[in-house]
Amino acid sequence: MGYVTTTDGVAIFYKDWGPKDAQPVMFHHGWPLSSDDWDAQMLFFLSQGYRVIAHDRRGHGRSAQVPEGHDMDHYAADAFAVVEALDLHRVIHIGHSTGGGEVARYVARYGEPAGRVDRAVLVSAVPPLMLRTAANPEGLPVEVFDGFRTALAANRAQFFHDVPAGPFYGFNRDGATVLEGVVQNWWRQGMMGSAKAHYDGIRAFSETDQTEDLRAITVPTLVLHGEDDQIVPIHDAALKSIGLLRNGTLKTYPGFSHGMLTINAGVLNADLLAFARA
Repeated sequence: MGYVTTTDGVAIFYKDWGPKDAQPVMFHHGWPLSSDDWDAQMLFFLSQGYRVIAHDRRGHGRSAQVPEGHDMDHYAADAFAVVEALDLHRVIHIGHSTGGGEVARYVARYGEPAGRVDRAVLVSAVPPLMLRTAANPEGLPVEVFDGFRTALAANRAQFFHDVPAGPFYGFNRDGATVLEGVVQNWWRQGMMGSAKAHYDGIRAFSETDQTEDLRAITVPTLVLHGEDDQIVPIHDAALKSIGLLRNGTLKTYPGFSHGMLTINAGVLNADLLAFARA
């Protein structure tokens, strides 16, 4: 574990486990979490002989709480700073939610042009665009995201409990078993980060149009999405993304939530490994 300093002077925390000569798998976390959200996948891929890397996005987790740069352009550039510092090649990039947007921009602007990416996975990812616009009438209205901003500014600690205790993991569904440790771990990760980064990040994940990023990607790309995702509805994301990717494969999961990487880790890990080995 260590830190990489970006070209604009931001300290980015990262984890780097496993043989240095093994194929690297790099994980990109969602909003407002940290690299810790990938524990189940990092330990699994490590046990399969891969080198596993994950970083905390700027303003999140243990990375520097800077006031600026909380947008997809900086997220992707920061990821490239880690890749360059560790001199990673043939990387499999896996991104969840906002991290999926980060992967899409990274692969399109840095990974493929530099010849460092092998393939990509978008899990419950936000591309191509969450916000409802004239060109994207099926998206969510801005009032939804304004509500997030209001709740975060008013009482971030309560908001960061209510999200995982409710829709994120589907714990608000009838008959769901609430895993309090999972809720507390989500809260812990969120509260480690900067309120400013999280506030600005809402615009980054909701208003960034990544249509051209997806069109630019040529490496094999796996799109995974839960059909009961209440945070990033499948019709706004995966079902549109797969139509834009040149070399994409879509797999959906009936009843799975936005947090399926944690709740259904066994299923997801097997599918991720099969794609990595394909």
